[in-house]
Amino acid sequence: MTTSKVVVASGKRKSAVAKAVVRAGTGNITINKKLIDYYEPMMARMKLQEPLLLAGDSAAKVDIEISVRGGGVMGQAEAARLAMAKGVVAFLKDEKLEKAFLEYDRRLLVADVRRKEVRKPNRHGKARAATQKSYR
Repeated sequence: MTTSKVVVASGKRKSAVAKAVVRAGTGNITINKKLIDYYEPMMARMKLQEPLLLAGDSAAKVDIEISVRGGGVMGQAEAARLAMAKGVVAFLKDEKLEKAFLEYDRRLLVADVRRKEVRKPNRHGKARAATQKSYR
């Protein structure tokens, strides 16, 4: 029985959560069981291809299977991009590739932790809006 190396990485952006499974292979990348070449819209596809272009020939040695849920189109694309980049770096254990990702765009390896501020009581739906004065 042969055991092949598998790396699982996750990425989050806003309310989108992506899980990437990276295996040794021939360079097939699927997002929600759809090949990356057919992923729409084009801007999201281009965002997803950035880590692959930076990795170069190293990306052709791995198969990446991404499942992403929640959020909007670009949130899902950025979550998938983060999971993909983290997975490739963990699979290849290449410090030069990690450095190249960080120099190009830090968001390839570091999640954006900003979230919507919680609603406060007596603020009419706004988190930081000042309450209206009615003493005039």
